[in-house]
Amino acid sequence: NGHRYDSIPFANGMIRSGMSCQLIHYVHEEHDTFFDVCKNFNFIIVRCNPGQIKNDGGSQEKFDNAMRGIRKLGIQVWPSPDVMEFMGAKDALCKVAHLNIGLPDTLAYYSTEDFAAGFKKTMAFQPRVLKQNRGSSGEGIWIIKLKAGNYCSEFGQRSCTDDEVLSLMEANDNHAEEHTVAELVEFCVNGRNAKSGTWTSKGVGKYLEGG
Repeated sequence: NGHRYDSIPFANGMIRSGMSCQLIHYVHEEHDTFFDVCKNFNFIIVRCNPGQIKNDGGSQEKFDNAMRGIRKLGIQVWPSPDVMEFMGAKDALCKVAHLNIGLPDTLAYYSTEDFAAGFKKTMAFQPRVLKQNRGSSGEGIWIIKLKAGNYCSEFGQRSCTDDEVLSLMEANDNHAEEHTVAELVEFCVNGRNAKSGTWTSKGVGKYLEGG
């Protein structure tokens, strides 16, 4: 129905904390009505995926400008259109890695060599969240742990070997898989083939190509 599945626990969490929270579905044909309703709230949490409005025949620019108008009325909008524009990409986390709110082992990969070396180094340190740099509906977002749990105590102390086994869970449907480090790197770089093993994910891999 257009709602993101995880909006339900978001709303229930706020309701259980004593707030009033309603899910309202943006339909571009009812743009004016939607924003008249928004004026009755104290704050708005925007859950539209990038590209969703345009793909439905609407205008993302028109929606963003209207949300800016809501903010001018003193109603908070999270995230605001400007935050989404400048901080919406996954590499934004890398830009704050050196701050107190960041983690120094947060990396972005743009080449096969950087990914293979960087992933093995960070994976050896602590559990990872691996994301492709597009979309936010959970496909291609993996929560990864070392099956053996043999993490090093300091970042950079060691790197994983190709044959170490990983326990993975994909965020779009929470299904679990097990693969070696080498199979994961191959899947992320070149997709499904003999070297990447058998994957039950709906995704095709090839994350460096935007697949």
